[in-house]
Amino acid sequence: MADLYLDANNQIVGRLGSTVAKTLLKGNKVFVINAERAVISGSPKPTIELYKTKTVRGDPYNGPFYPKTPDRMIKRVVRGMLPKNNKGREALKKLIVYLSKPEEFESKQFTQLEAAENKLPGKFLTLGEICSELTGKKY
Repeated sequence: MADLYLDANNQIVGRLGSTVAKTLLKGNKVFVINAERAVISGSPKPTIELYKTKTVRGDPYNGPFYPKTPDRMIKRVVRGMLPKNNKGREALKKLIVYLSKPEEFESKQFTQLEAAENKLPGKFLTLGEICSELTGKKY
């Protein structure tokens, strides 16, 4: 089983997530870096309002709980694309997402997916910008 090293810089989140989910189901381990630079298409104001409603929805004790950091958001997107059984749970354990490039991966060569590359002519937001609006921290 080969490991896949992906750079999420300027990559569309949904397309990146579907490719990662397919790779995980084949049994490969996937490492994703620069999660805060992944892109979501759409106008900024409605997109931020959508994510704000997702994070405040539900009960603080029973959920649903929605992530507020870019690395966990990507993991949540991939989780939604995996089957809801033991095979999907085992595949999700093989996904590791980082906010930036860790020192231990300095020698590794990271690839970008052609299918997920941002060629959007219109408006878009990065996950870092969305999470900064949700939490007040700078990503």
